[in-house]
Amino acid sequence: MKEQIYEIENLDSFELKDIFDCGQCFRWNEQEDGSYTGVFKGNVLNVKKEGNKATFKGICNGDIKEVVEDYFDLNRDYEKIKETLSKIDDNMKKSVEYGKGIRILNQDLWETVISFIISANNNIPRIKGIIERLSKNYGKEIEYNGEKYYTFPTAEELKDVSVQKYRELGLGFRDIRLYETTKMILNGEVDLDELRNNPNTMEVRDKLLTLSGVGPKVADCILLFSDLKRFEVFPIDVWVRRVMNDLYIKNKDETKVNKKQIEKIAKEKFGDLAGLAQQYLFYWRREA
Repeated sequence: MKEQIYEIENLDSFELKDIFDCGQCFRWNEQEDGSYTGVFKGNVLNVKKEGNKATFKGICNGDIKEVVEDYFDLNRDYEKIKETLSKIDDNMKKSVEYGKGIRILNQDLWETVISFIISANNNIPRIKGIIERLSKNYGKEIEYNGEKYYTFPTAEELKDVSVQKYRELGLGFRDIRLYETTKMILNGEVDLDELRNNPNTMEVRDKLLTLSGVGPKVADCILLFSDLKRFEVFPIDVWVRRVMNDLYIKNKDETKVNKKQIEKIAKEKFGDLAGLAQQYLFYWRREA
C-alpha cells in the first residue's frame, strides 16, 4: 500500500493534544515535530496541525478521506455541542474552553473492549506498553516510513494465546480477563455486531458487563469511546468523582460521594451529552 495524504483547512474543534491526551485512546504517540502517529483499524496515520490546517498522511485501508472523516467524527457539529454545554453553567463553560479541541474518536469496538479491560487499575504509560506488546506479538506488521507498526490483534488472532502468555506481556491480574473475554467473543456468547445494531444503551451495557474484566466504569468507557458512540453515558473514575464533588456535590469527605449521586446530577444537568460533558470536565480537572 502506498502513502495517502489528506489536508483540511479551517477544521473546528480539532486539537491534537486534546484528542489524544484526554484518556480515550492508547495507540497515538507524539512525535518530535508535534505531530501524532497512531495505528487504528489496520491503518497507520500521522496527523499534524499547523495553524488552521490539519494534514493526515499514512497507509490506509481504503480512501484516506473516508477513513479520517469516520475515525475523527468529523461529520458531527462539535461547535454546536460546545455551545449547548457552555450554557449549562460557568464550570461547564470553563471546561469546554479548556478542552475545546476534543473529539470523541470512532474506535473499533473489539479493540476498545480489550484496551479498557487492560486499563483497569493501571496508568497510561503502562497501558500503552501492554497494548503495544500485545500488538507486536499477535497483530499484523505494517511498514511505514522505515518504521514497523503493528495492528491490534483480532479475537481470532488471540484464540490460541494462553493465560501464561498474557502474563508474560505484563498483564498481571488482567491476564485471565483477556483470556476469558476472548473466548466469550469467539464462542458467540457476546456478539459485537449485535451490540452495534442495538439502539438500547442499557441492554448493550448489561451485555458488556457479562464480559470478564468489564465493570461499570469500563463498560461506560467502551460505550462512549468505541464506535458504539453512546454519548449519554457518564464514566466515573477518581478524577470525575473529584470534579463532580468539588463543583456540584460539595461533600467534605469525597470518598462518601457515591456513583448514583453523580449519575443523577449528570443526567439532570447534561442529558444526552453527559459523556461529552464528562470528557471536558475530566480533561480540565486532570490537566489544568
